[in-house]
Amino acid sequence: MNKLSLSCFKGWAALAALATTLASSAPVAVATPGEGIVSAIVYASAGFVDPTDLRFRITKGNDRERITVNNAGNTVVQQVIIAPAGHTGWHSHPGPAVVLIKSGAMSFYDSEDPSCTARVYSAGDAFVDSGQGHVHIARNEGSENLELWVTYFDVPADGIFRIDAADPGNCMF
Repeated sequence: MNKLSLSCFKGWAALAALATTLASSAPVAVATPGEGIVSAIVYASAGFVDPTDLRFRITKGNDRERITVNNAGNTVVQQVIIAPAGHTGWHSHPGPAVVLIKSGAMSFYDSEDPSCTARVYSAGDAFVDSGQGHVHIARNEGSENLELWVTYFDVPADGIFRIDAADPGNCMF
């Protein structure tokens, strides 16, 4: 190796070392991991055989939300059990998710709600989370385990159906 090559190599090595140092000293706790998750079993995952478009229209009071997915990706079904005082951590999903509450009660908080008001869903309730970047947290504020079943739509080929997010700062738990 000549002097110029050695000098360039040392320069790149120093730059790589600096990048590694900065990355390792950066705050690691950007995401908010869940707590009290008893289990989170994925029961099934499959792709649509035929091109499939999904459309949801949801009316909440006077507000209407439309969720559209063209040529949906994979679908995943998961059972999640959260202990009392547990939560999912702030997160979103790549596509819409249909949530069924089997037992317990779930307090659902939206990152875009400045008042941080929970919408409570109880056993027998179902709802659609729009996904597509909608950041939220689900909390078990009751005294029994919360069991929910979720069907995630438009999951990419890599299978990632949950995207961790930072605490938006609108809720003080």
